[in-house]
Amino acid sequence: MKRSEINHALRELEAMAAKYRFALPPFCHFTPEEWQSKGHDYDEIRDNMLGWDITDYGQGNFDRIGFSLITIRNGNLKLSDKYAKTYAEKLLYLKESQYSPMHFHWSKMEDIINRGGGNVLIRVYNSLPNEEIDRENSVHIHLDGRELVVPAGTQVRLTPGESISITPLLYHDFEVEPGTGPVLLGEVSQCNDDNTDNRFNPPMGRFPAIEEDEPPYRLLCSEYPAAPEQT
Repeated sequence: MKRSEINHALRELEAMAAKYRFALPPFCHFTPEEWQSKGHDYDEIRDNMLGWDITDYGQGNFDRIGFSLITIRNGNLKLSDKYAKTYAEKLLYLKESQYSPMHFHWSKMEDIINRGGGNVLIRVYNSLPNEEIDRENSVHIHLDGRELVVPAGTQVRLTPGESISITPLLYHDFEVEPGTGPVLLGEVSQCNDDNTDNRFNPPMGRFPAIEEDEPPYRLLCSEYPAAPEQT
């Protein structure tokens, strides 16, 4: 992705959060220049990949496959002695025509919440013992305290305020219902690790390659500089 595309996407997410009065934590407003002086007191942000993020799933077609997001809080299973949080929270922004491909998580359970805007469609399948998609068996789902059984491949429609619980090994994708407008999603989950806990079907990447055509508006969570050495 071009840096200009990333900058535009992050500004859109920032505007959507402001529209629905979701105030962002202070670190989301740090400029790239400010990050150069942030000391070890901000290591939780660095180590747990808090802050701005973007994905095009390595496909190079962000307007069709991908979305922008912010990780607001997160623990760290690899550094659990240092970071005791067992939970995470994100904001996700999807425009019409954008798509998050079919995947499951080996470890993470999550709730996907429509925080405002249009409607989101989430398709669900069980997984087979060999981790392929089970296209035959019905799926148990939980929607805001209601348990349902739906046919394999059902698209669950979430209007603003509604949510679905996604259990480990449950395949899911999501997209915006055409004609309803962009969506601000919330995600509340167990600890998140996008480097090791995503099983895409078919396989694909997670983080984009970046072409630097203008300065960054905000640093992505994978771009923070190390804390300066104290003298």
